[in-house]
Amino acid sequence: MTVLIILGVLFLALIVIIPLIEKSNMRVSDESAAKISRWIWPLMIVALIAGMLKAFL
Repeated sequence: MTVLIILGVLFLALIVIIPLIEKSNMRVSDESAAKISRWIWPLMIVALIAGMLKAFL
């Protein structure tokens, strides 16, 4: 039952958040997108290593 409640809340959040994002006209410039994408892989590697350490310890 808890899973259904969580899924319901997530679905309602999507219904509310998506129209708000579309109305805000928030655009990401190419420079800021390049800056963000440069950090994604290193952060994923750090998260993977932290998860492995947590599983082993």
